[in-house]
Amino acid sequence: MIYTAQQTQNIVITGGPGMGKTSIITHLTAQGYHCIPEVGRMIIIEQMRTQGNKLPWVDPLAFAMEMLGQATADYKKRVSQPAGGFTFFDRGIPDIMGYLSICGIAIPPALEEACHNLPYFNKVFITPPWEEIYVNDAERKQSFSEAIDTYEAMKRVYSNLGYTLIEIPKLSIAKRVQFIVSALQ
Repeated sequence: MIYTAQQTQNIVITGGPGMGKTSIITHLTAQGYHCIPEVGRMIIIEQMRTQGNKLPWVDPLAFAMEMLGQATADYKKRVSQPAGGFTFFDRGIPDIMGYLSICGIAIPPALEEACHNLPYFNKVFITPPWEEIYVNDAERKQSFSEAIDTYEAMKRVYSNLGYTLIEIPKLSIAKRVQFIVSALQ
């Protein structure tokens, strides 16, 4: 696959829930990098606020399609902007495919198409399962075992799509960020 300059600057950080992705994104943002927050968490917060039904524990497919719409919009907005360094995505569009595979739901053609037509940089960073930092909250209801299943699903999906996975070591947030930035140089 030939990447445009913009796509080579779009870096995904994926993995199971509660493994430090958002903390890494927050640290990258504080260092001045452009970052795109996780759409799933934002949708859950909004759906809970409005008493909507596009929630993973109510209607997983509707939740996935809502994520796809927002993630596609975020991706296209970023690619349409002038080049200006790396942009880090807290999960990419292929994460939705991994989510649906965990749920046992067939992948909609629109999602399959987006995964192939909206590529990220070929190096994808993945946070490994790390029980010592895992916590549940209002939006994260999965058990640690389910978090491991999510990690494995993300590994499969990104690998099957041809991305090179780079596992982020279990270090402090600052050292994890340093590892990522160094791997991109």
